[in-house]
Amino acid sequence: MQNFDWTQFTLRIAIKCDLKTVYDAWTIPFEVEKWFLRQCDYLSGGHLIDKNDAAAEGNSYCWKWFLYSETETGEIRNANGSDMFSFTFAGNCLVEIRLSDQHEHTLVELTQSNIPTDEASKKNIRLGCHNGWSFYLVNLKSVCEGGLDLRGKDNRFTPFVNN
Repeated sequence: MQNFDWTQFTLRIAIKCDLKTVYDAWTIPFEVEKWFLRQCDYLSGGHLIDKNDAAAEGNSYCWKWFLYSETETGEIRNANGSDMFSFTFAGNCLVEIRLSDQHEHTLVELTQSNIPTDEASKKNIRLGCHNGWSFYLVNLKSVCEGGLDLRGKDNRFTPFVNN
């Protein structure tokens, strides 16, 4: 583990779906809730934006998952309307989503960076977020390509892959 990069990671997945649909899946609360969150709220100036409107640069967010009591809050850093979306996450980390058209697919590249290197962050953010994003990217692919949501939502059966 001597050369392991604890400060960042990148995940990639190809989704057989058009780029706009995948972009909307990250930026429109109604779409985000289909594959990722139990509740997705984007706020502009402290005011909730409509569930069918896209997040914009400078918005803040409040996210809630199934099977978790924690709430994640942060800021949208980039939302260019087509192929780039980034936000703060897990404190001061930055998550960047880059989308591109490749071979009848949308390539999703997710990079989480600025991960602290204390032992708790190595475990909970670097390793924990890598596992979490891996699951949710597969779920995004599943929902976009066929509609099947793989998330466990029934708390009688914990632990699940997504918790």
